[in-house]
Amino acid sequence: MALRSLDNSLPLSPERPKKVAKIAGTIRNPPDSCINDENTVPTTVADSVIDYIASEDLKALTDPKGKIQDLLEELDSKDWTKVCHALNDARRLALHHSSLLLPILDNVMLVLVKAMKNPRSALIKTSVMASTDMFRTFGHLLLSSPSSDAFNHLLVQLLLKASQDKKFVCEEAEKALLAMSEFVPPVSLLQKLQSHVKHSNLKVRAKAAVSISHCVSKMAIEEMKEFGLVPLLRIAADLLNDRLPEAREAARSIGNSIYSILAGDDDQKMTGLSSLESWQSFCSSNLQPISAQAMIKIIPQ
Repeated sequence: MALRSLDNSLPLSPERPKKVAKIAGTIRNPPDSCINDENTVPTTVADSVIDYIASEDLKALTDPKGKIQDLLEELDSKDWTKVCHALNDARRLALHHSSLLLPILDNVMLVLVKAMKNPRSALIKTSVMASTDMFRTFGHLLLSSPSSDAFNHLLVQLLLKASQDKKFVCEEAEKALLAMSEFVPPVSLLQKLQSHVKHSNLKVRAKAAVSISHCVSKMAIEEMKEFGLVPLLRIAADLLNDRLPEAREAARSIGNSIYSILAGDDDQKMTGLSSLESWQSFCSSNLQPISAQAMIKIIPQ
């Protein structure tokens, strides 16, 4: 049998052409700066038109009377960006034309509550900033009728916003709560706050505790006695066992404020007891033994 020539190799089969993937569109990963981080300020096109204006930079309106006529309609807009601009106008009215805003203050307060429930972070932050200016201007009036009910809802929302994880909203809500503690009458404010230190949300409890401690630290002895030293002591004793360090620190601050009042009280001085002895007697007389010992220990012996 004849041998096949080495040069007579089998023909190579034609190489199949490679399929080219059809690309409908190129998907690009967002740069690190665009990753959705709940602790960063939103940077969408819509949000970029919202100015977070500091109170000291808000100028007076050129036509406040004309603006007040349209304000409620603008605040009720379905366009959230327009509501933000209207809230900034309400802030200007509060700071520079307060007498014009006062007749519709209750309506504005309800708008603030509604805006804080909106999912838009920019709208939430703007409404929180507006509440700070309302406290500064109308703090002495907000617990009087008819604004008291609106204030209750606003307080709940501020405590919730101060307790959430969105840092740029949380920090603004904490500023608002601090302004509230400074400008709202302390006795009436404590009556509103005391129920929230028993809230099921431990973060809300802590924020309410901090607000109480700020409020108490500014109270005169007459105001503390009007609210009641014993109720304050019991609030502090309950918070001293709270799970969050923030609440426990607030409890110690409240206790120190009560101790300072007792140390300077003429009635206590007449008993002939030292400040520490008066404190020990006061705690022992009004708390369960375990709670009394815990409160006594917050004052250095």
